[in-house]
Amino acid sequence: MNKDLVAIFEYLEREKGIKREVIITAIEESLRAAARKSVKGLINVSVQINAKTGNIEVIAQKEVVDKVTIPEEEITLEDARVLNPYCEIGQWVDISVTPQDFGRIAAQTARQIISQKLRGAERDVIYEEYRHRINEIISGTVKRVVRGATLIVDLGKVEAILPDRFYPKTEKYNVGDRVQALLLEVRDTESGGAEVILSRSHPEFVAQLFSQEVPEIHEGTIIIEKIVRDAGYRTKLAVRSQDPKIDPVGACVGIRGNRVKNIIRELNNEKIDIIPFTEDPVQLLQNALTPVEIKKINVSDDGSAISIVVTDEDYPAALGKRGMNARLNGELIGAELHVQKMSQYQSAMNIERAQLALADDPALDEPLAVEGVNSMIIESLVSAGFDTARKVLNATPEQLSSIPEISVEMAYKILEQIRKKRV
Repeated sequence: MNKDLVAIFEYLEREKGIKREVIITAIEESLRAAARKSVKGLINVSVQINAKTGNIEVIAQKEVVDKVTIPEEEITLEDARVLNPYCEIGQWVDISVTPQDFGRIAAQTARQIISQKLRGAERDVIYEEYRHRINEIISGTVKRVVRGATLIVDLGKVEAILPDRFYPKTEKYNVGDRVQALLLEVRDTESGGAEVILSRSHPEFVAQLFSQEVPEIHEGTIIIEKIVRDAGYRTKLAVRSQDPKIDPVGACVGIRGNRVKNIIRELNNEKIDIIPFTEDPVQLLQNALTPVEIKKINVSDDGSAISIVVTDEDYPAALGKRGMNARLNGELIGAELHVQKMSQYQSAMNIERAQLALADDPALDEPLAVEGVNSMIIESLVSAGFDTARKVLNATPEQLSSIPEISVEMAYKILEQIRKKRV
């Protein structure tokens, strides 16, 4: 009995999920080339492997004839009937021609071919097992760490790869650690096999965690419309409900925050913002910034860029550490987002208004008229000596707000309306 070969059969069946028949067929095909070299001159050479014992036998065929003229291809009827008592002239019989040292020769000649065949069989098993599970969360054990911080994860039948670029830098793993990850893809390798690629940094990983934790998402009552992520630091997801009776944000948070806490724990305390979704990007942005209030907003003609102004106090929160909050909010609304302090905005407007006031434009010296401003406010401005647009532009918001009927907000509105009309 070839115990080594039987052990290989059992290991590949048990650990890799490859059927014994597939393994045997692959090895038999591989050894055929080695067998032909070992028994030159014979025809129809084949290799047979006993599935139970692992014994290897090389078989050739010879034609039954009255008189042998080509010994490599022919056999007498008398000799043939020793092998098969019922054979007749003109038939072919199987002859065992296994060389004495064929085991050693076969191992040397067929090792590489067998490896390729088995990789192909293993690839088929991997595809069959995992190709329909893309974007599912699966778990395994870290088997080893290679190439810096890339993890080889044991999933049972196969080993998966979790590249270091596919999990947050804030996470550290050791051999033996359990790990959950998204099945990102199954891809072919250069050597003819297949490999399972995992990810913990992909936004879909968080989406699948919510699907596991929030039944309403799994059932389709609540939909995650948008999700953006800086893995290890912050995730933002915009959700909406198909049922007006169900609050999508509340359902995702759970009672006393239990649902989202479980996800945060799995993500090693990554911050998660859950935002009510709306088709209007400006309103979606305001939802994402809450409680920060947008004081000024400007949307480019093609909608690809949005500039907002917030108070100096709200600026750090709107921008975020290393600009992360602004960048993620921009990805969420699908536009490049620019955030500016109110003090910076006002300084820029003061310079622009001063330059405008110096312009050689006769219209600036005509009687004051400001679109969208109450006539009583205009009268108050004229009474205070600000009877032309040029005189108003030369004034500061503080000077204008000193007029009893005009607040600071109204002063800025008047100045902005005049600036817009003249720019």
